[in-house]
Amino acid sequence: MYTVAAYYRFLALADPSGLRDELRATFTATDLLGTTLVAPEGINGTMAGSPATIDHLLNFLAERTGLSRSEVKFSASEAPPFRRLKFKLKREIITFRNATVDTNHPGQYVDPKEWNALLADPEVLLLDTRNTYETAIGTFTGAVTPPLNTFSDFSDYVREHLDPTRHRKVAMFCTGGIRCEKASAYMLQQGFPEVYHLKGGILKYLEEVPSASSQWQGACYIFDERVSVGSGCNWTHSSADSDSSIE
Repeated sequence: MYTVAAYYRFLALADPSGLRDELRATFTATDLLGTTLVAPEGINGTMAGSPATIDHLLNFLAERTGLSRSEVKFSASEAPPFRRLKFKLKREIITFRNATVDTNHPGQYVDPKEWNALLADPEVLLLDTRNTYETAIGTFTGAVTPPLNTFSDFSDYVREHLDPTRHRKVAMFCTGGIRCEKASAYMLQQGFPEVYHLKGGILKYLEEVPSASSQWQGACYIFDERVSVGSGCNWTHSSADSDSSIE
């Protein structure tokens, strides 16, 4: 049984290449699989391994980056969900090509158990920040699903379709929280007065909110061979040749 840990953290890294090299040196000879991106703005990864190896990794990241275990999304897999181990150096941990975003000032976090109350507010515009192939298999009731081929298209959608004077309360979500956190910072920069995002993303919501009261409809696409997850974190498996782990 593999323990799967999905995580990200925005922080200023003075030496991202040094951290990447240290991760490689520490974990290459272990049973760890998956991908972690390292950039000047932080870290982003989904990794799988034995419980002891995942524990070692999270202790390492807590010491080097301040990553809190409470922010990590955990799941399990009987088969290896990834084929290789990769630590990649990037300019960004989540690409946002069409604008410069200050990730030090994101929107307001909303805990999963408080999410339904926010959605009940008729003044809230609910935005799904994921790509169209993800939104096609599931989303929250009442969500607007912009036609995004990549996350970088989000800034164009905001400029062309939204107005801070009309859309005064905006709530957004994504798979694990990283895209909507960066998108929330961008919208605040564009003058939107109240911007919220789901803490821990859809995965935390499905983990913590009972299916009887869930506002989620369908399945949640994930980026490994398990393909999707439904309410209660029930996985749908696939034999697809995929080692992509970054959401």
